[in-house]
Amino acid sequence: MNNNLFLGGADDGSAQNLNLAVANRHGLVAGATGTGKTVTLQILAQGFADAGTPVFCADVKGDLSGLCVAGSADHKLHEKLLARAHKIGLEGYSYEAASVIFWDLYGKKGHPVRTTISEMGPILLARLMNLNPTQEGVLTIAFEIADLENLLLLDLKDLRSMLSFMAENAAEISAEYGNVTKASIGAIQRSLLVMKREGAERFFGEPALLLKDFMRTDENGRGFINILDATQLIQNPRLYSIFLLWLLSELFEELPEIGDPDQPKLVFFFDEAHLLFKHAPKALLEKVEQVVKLVRSKGVGVYFVTQNPRDIPEGVLAQLGNRIQHALRAYTPNERKAVRAAADSFRPNPAFDTETIITELGIGEALVSTLDHKGRPAMVARTLIRPPASRLGPANAAERAAVQVASPVSGVYDDDVDRNSAYEALAARKETATKLAQEEAKKASRAKMKTTKPARRKPTAKRRRSSRRQSVGEAALKSAIRTATTQVTRQLVRGILGTFFR
Repeated sequence: MNNNLFLGGADDGSAQNLNLAVANRHGLVAGATGTGKTVTLQILAQGFADAGTPVFCADVKGDLSGLCVAGSADHKLHEKLLARAHKIGLEGYSYEAASVIFWDLYGKKGHPVRTTISEMGPILLARLMNLNPTQEGVLTIAFEIADLENLLLLDLKDLRSMLSFMAENAAEISAEYGNVTKASIGAIQRSLLVMKREGAERFFGEPALLLKDFMRTDENGRGFINILDATQLIQNPRLYSIFLLWLLSELFEELPEIGDPDQPKLVFFFDEAHLLFKHAPKALLEKVEQVVKLVRSKGVGVYFVTQNPRDIPEGVLAQLGNRIQHALRAYTPNERKAVRAAADSFRPNPAFDTETIITELGIGEALVSTLDHKGRPAMVARTLIRPPASRLGPANAAERAAVQVASPVSGVYDDDVDRNSAYEALAARKETATKLAQEEAKKASRAKMKTTKPARRKPTAKRRRSSRRQSVGEAALKSAIRTATTQVTRQLVRGILGTFFR
C-alpha cells in the first residue's frame, strides 16, 4: 500500500510526498494572498480523504465548495492543468469529486452546527465575550451553581436566566462564593446581547454536534470532507476562532489515545489561523499550545493556513513538522524579516538560497519540507504543486443542494430542539415562589387584622398624648408585621433558591 500523499514535483525531478504515518505531526501552509494556498488546501483535503482519512476545513472564501464537484475538461485552465500533471510526472491524472458534507453555524449553506453553553465552558465563553478576569470569575460561579442545582445550560436564554437569578440573590451567593456584583453580571448580560445580535444564538442549543459525524467514510472507504461555510462567520472573527478552538478541544477530550497510527484519524485545517492568536490572552495561547501538542497522540493532524508563519506563536509553530511555504512579499523591512524567519525554519538546500527563492515563487509553486518516516524534516525543495482533481472554484447553489439532500446526516441537525433546561426550571421556581409569597401575605394580612382589632374602652375626658412614643399596642403591631414579612421573605428565598442554600 502506498502510504504517501503526492504533493508535486521538485525542480530536481523528485516527487514530493507527505508520509501519512507522520501526517499527525501537524503542518503549516503559508503564503501571501493569491499565491495558491487555497488550492494547496484543496489538494491536501482531497488527498487525505482519498486515503480514507476524514477531513474538517473552514471555507472562508467559498472556493472549497468545489471539492464536491469533479473538475471539467471545459474549464479554461484544463490544458494548463494537464500540462502541469505531465511535467511533474502525475500519471493517470483525472477529474473526480470528493465526498463532502456541508456545515454552517447559521444553517443557511449547510447543516447547522450547535453546541451547548455547558459544553463550551466558562473559559472559552469568557474569551468569546471578551470578559475581564473578574467577569470571568462570575461566569464560572454561574456554571458552578448550575452544576450543583442540576440546571442545564443549553442556550443563551438559559445563561441569561442564570445570571438574572444570581443578580436577584447576589448577597447570598457572595457569602458562599465571594463577591458577585450586579455590575459584573450586567456586563456579562450586555455581552450576551451583543453575541445574540451577531448571530451566535443559533450556535448554542440542541441537537449538539456529535464528533462521530465529523469522522465518517463513504461506501468506497474514502473519508468525508466536512466543509464549514465560513463566508459569513468570518465577519465575526472572535466567534470563528473560538468555534474552531472549541472543536479542537472537543476532539482532544473525547478521542482515545492511539499513539502514532498509520494515517491520521482526522485532519483539521485551521484557515485564517492568525485570527485565533490575535489579541488572545496568555492563558488561551497556552491552552492552544497544549492541545496542539497532545492531540497528535489522538491521531488528529492539525494544519494551520495563514499568510505569514509569524502569525503563529513560537510554541505552536515548533509543533508543525510538515511545511508548505508559498511566496511571500518583501517590500518593507518587516516583510523582509518575515521572509528571513520563514527561510530559517527550513532545513537548507545547497542548490539554492531559500530566502531568495521565497520571494521568487510563482502561483502554484511552493517550498516544501515534510517529515520522513522517522519524523526528521526533509531538505527543503522548490516544488510545483500538483493540479486538483475537483473543481477549481466554488460549487453553484444547485450542486450544493444536491449534496445536502444526499448527506449522511440529512435531517439529523436541521431542526432545533428546545427541551426543559435552566430557563424553564428557574421560571417554574419563580412562579412557585410567587404563589407561596401571595399565600403568606394573605395569612399575614389576616394575622394583622386580628392583632389590630381595637378593644372597647370607656370614654374619657383626658386629652390624647401628643408624644411620638409608641404605645405597647403599637409596638406589638409593628413586631407582628415584621415577623410576618420576614416569614414571607424566607419562604420566597427558599422557593427561588431551592435546596442550594441550606
